[in-house]
Amino acid sequence: MGRLGIHSFVWTGGQTQEGLETALRKTAEHGYRTIEFAYLRPEKFDLDRLARLAQSLDVQIGVTMGLPLDKDVSSEDDASVAAGAALLADAVRAVRDVGGNKLGGILYSAHTKYNRLPTRRGWDNSVATIARTADIAREAGVDLVLEVVNRFETNLLNTTAQGLKFIEETGSDHVRLHLDTFHMNIEEANPAAAIRLAGDKIGYFHIGESNRGYLGDGVIDFDKTFDALLDIDYQRDIVFESFSTAVVDEALSLTCAIWRDTWTENDPLAAHAKRFIEQKMDEARRRRATNARP
Repeated sequence: MGRLGIHSFVWTGGQTQEGLETALRKTAEHGYRTIEFAYLRPEKFDLDRLARLAQSLDVQIGVTMGLPLDKDVSSEDDASVAAGAALLADAVRAVRDVGGNKLGGILYSAHTKYNRLPTRRGWDNSVATIARTADIAREAGVDLVLEVVNRFETNLLNTTAQGLKFIEETGSDHVRLHLDTFHMNIEEANPAAAIRLAGDKIGYFHIGESNRGYLGDGVIDFDKTFDALLDIDYQRDIVFESFSTAVVDEALSLTCAIWRDTWTENDPLAAHAKRFIEQKMDEARRRRATNARP
């Protein structure tokens, strides 16, 4: 695999420069080599300072986000689509300016529970917008990865198969999928098979438990997950994601329905997650070596 990382919301709600800098330092302190930030608005944060700090710590930055309803690129409203396209272009530039390597998340629709089915025109609007954003991202040296999430957070891409169809329609080889064990556990009939189906189209991978808390405290079969990642020779970043009302900002808590503290102390959580992921990957390698013996 590539770098092992952690979401900044384990450390901070992300509202202040000081909080983001602390998150970078804590990430490095725990031995993670990449951090995931929510969208960094250039007018609010000193991106150059963050970039210099990350470089000094040898921590890679990735950014994920979801679109608001008034900037929904899967809308049939031309003004909303145009506003969403502008936001995505700005986000790509912010990732570039902070020295980051990827923009992911729910970039293709609003991050919300919809009360309607997607429309063909909305799908086409989203495909066209992501194709244009991919060109901007390629020029900026930023990977573009689309997170496939559960039905309560988008109506457009809930399964890997839908995601593969979507990126094929963009016609771009610069768009990949961002898969997440939490969401796959809800939507995929067989998450490991979904990983194998996506293969080299996976550009980013989230490790999260079914209850959003400590890894191993839920129902996700991580043995099969890591076996599948080995089978496709996944070499890109793997990032641990966990939310608790103790840290996560209010807006995301509401959108992701984080109604309780899944944990209250972040240092033990981060240390456990790193050990857990490394152990599961090591176990998968040993299984593969054992099975390969004549």
